[in-house]
Amino acid sequence: MNQHDSGARPRVDGRTEAGSRPWIVKIGGSLACSENLKRWLHAVAAVDLRIVIVPGGGPFAEQVRNAQKVWGFDDRAAHAMALLAMEQYGRLMQALEPKLALGATVAELERALDTSRPAVWLPQAMVLGNPGIEESWEVTSDSLAAWLAGTLRARGLVLVKSAELPTVDSSADELCRAGIVDAALGRFLGQAEVDAWCVRADRCAETLNSLGARRGPGIAVVGGGRGPS
Repeated sequence: MNQHDSGARPRVDGRTEAGSRPWIVKIGGSLACSENLKRWLHAVAAVDLRIVIVPGGGPFAEQVRNAQKVWGFDDRAAHAMALLAMEQYGRLMQALEPKLALGATVAELERALDTSRPAVWLPQAMVLGNPGIEESWEVTSDSLAAWLAGTLRARGLVLVKSAELPTVDSSADELCRAGIVDAALGRFLGQAEVDAWCVRADRCAETLNSLGARRGPGIAVVGGGRGPS
């Protein structure tokens, strides 16, 4: 276990009022086989913050990529299958931490938050067939998390990554070239007008403490945001 993150419950000041804007926390598929996944889920379930978790695709999405290589089906089918991959990962998360609620619509997400339950987003109902979301591998769960952040008018977006992160704030394009985020993230952040940060997977408690203090954690994704409020 990393010395910076004991897995203890983060200290935050009070419960966020009902009806206020949530934080979006995208937990990458790279955590699917890591003990850090449970640490994040248990900590989010325990903390007094309004949080919606966006699941990555993880090994489930990798199977879609492999199948597309074998059979050559189009990106439209792959997009629909990748959304189901995110939902599989999301259901895995909720099975590991039953205090989390599942939500497929804005109403379901808000209902969970208003009853003090963090929610895990199941994206298919809101994303499949949406004309504003490109059906390609350039748009992965990173960009979908930014889209959801804009839809919910979120306080900010946190991208939890296992990859080695830069030591300074970086643009979405720079992070994309480093293989950390998807190619469309910068565009979706600009449209959503939401600030985003990348954080290391072993910085759970530190990250949630920062959110409780209404300040951004980790490495800021430069451009397109409005600042935490």
